[in-house]
Amino acid sequence: MRTQVAIVGAGPAGLLLGQLLHRHGIDNIILERQTAEHVLGRIRAGVIEQVTIDLLDTAGVGTRMHQDGLVHDGVQICVDGVRHRISFKELTGKTVMVYGQTEITKDLMDGRMAVGAPTVYAAYDVSVHDIFGDRPRVTYRADGKSHEIDCDFIAGCDGFHGICRKSVPPRAIAAHERVYPLGWLGVLADTPPVSEELIYVRHDLGFALCSMRSPTRSRYYIQCSLVEDIDSWPDERFWDELKPRLDDEARERLVTGPSIEKSIAPLRSFVAEPMRFGRLFLAGDAAHIVPPTGAKGLNLAASDVRYLSQALIEHYAEKSAASLDHYSDRALARVWKAERFSWWMTMTLHRISENPFDLKLQLAELDYLFRSKAAATAFAENYVGLPY
Repeated sequence: MRTQVAIVGAGPAGLLLGQLLHRHGIDNIILERQTAEHVLGRIRAGVIEQVTIDLLDTAGVGTRMHQDGLVHDGVQICVDGVRHRISFKELTGKTVMVYGQTEITKDLMDGRMAVGAPTVYAAYDVSVHDIFGDRPRVTYRADGKSHEIDCDFIAGCDGFHGICRKSVPPRAIAAHERVYPLGWLGVLADTPPVSEELIYVRHDLGFALCSMRSPTRSRYYIQCSLVEDIDSWPDERFWDELKPRLDDEARERLVTGPSIEKSIAPLRSFVAEPMRFGRLFLAGDAAHIVPPTGAKGLNLAASDVRYLSQALIEHYAEKSAASLDHYSDRALARVWKAERFSWWMTMTLHRISENPFDLKLQLAELDYLFRSKAAATAFAENYVGLPY
């Protein structure tokens, strides 16, 4: 089998890259080790930047997003029972949109199916070969048979635990990591949100986040220990832990109900450098992880795809390798800024240390944010997405 670009991973990064390349006449095949149903069953974040919205429109899959997505002009931060609003629209002229990653994945899957572009699900034992040569290959097993794809380039969009980054010689890659001593316990419920905008909560009991997926579906998180057992968290216990962290108005508006999904996510910052190895390019979670506090994970994946798709389009249209050669540097420059912002939000809003000095610094940071237009503008610029 022969294609121009072999894409490993059918998450949002791989699907978006495949769609953009197809629209420019570049052949590609996507391999995914899970079934399509499993991919669609993943519950992920849903705050997307304007540049991500624009990219989904360019890929031709934005119709349902514009119909169902919730545009947010700002965000609210609650500190010890008092809410403060930061207006993105007033400070930057930009907004964000709440539209679930599951919905984005479905739109991309439907878009790929509509144009007949090939995706192989349940592709097992995927391996990449000869990435530093002129003829890279990808092998895999599907339907009980072995297969091989010859290609020009390989895009590793297969996530943190995928095979692509693991296939790189250890001496060729540097990994930078910070593991936080906490996690997020998240609950999805078919109940109306407590607010029209997200509320980030800094409280002595620990962090909380009030989010939503739609006007009738809410997503709530509370800070928890990494050693927690999800089975020890019945719904009633979660609501009892969330309520005292909220301000009076949010607590009054909170509608509890049975959870339709519940999970614990550890918080980690991770960056692999570089993001190119010969003819293998990493994108999305295969190259970097951010804590969910800054809502950057999906947006960074889209950022990588923007750089990589443009570089591949330039390569085939103009026979130029310039953008491919600069892909890693351009992508990482944006990655590290997003890592900084996500780290800052995580350290400022969570109860990580019991040292009174550290707690006072958190409050000083937040007080400065609320009182300084310059600080609020910097926050807003980072949250809505820095320019390319």
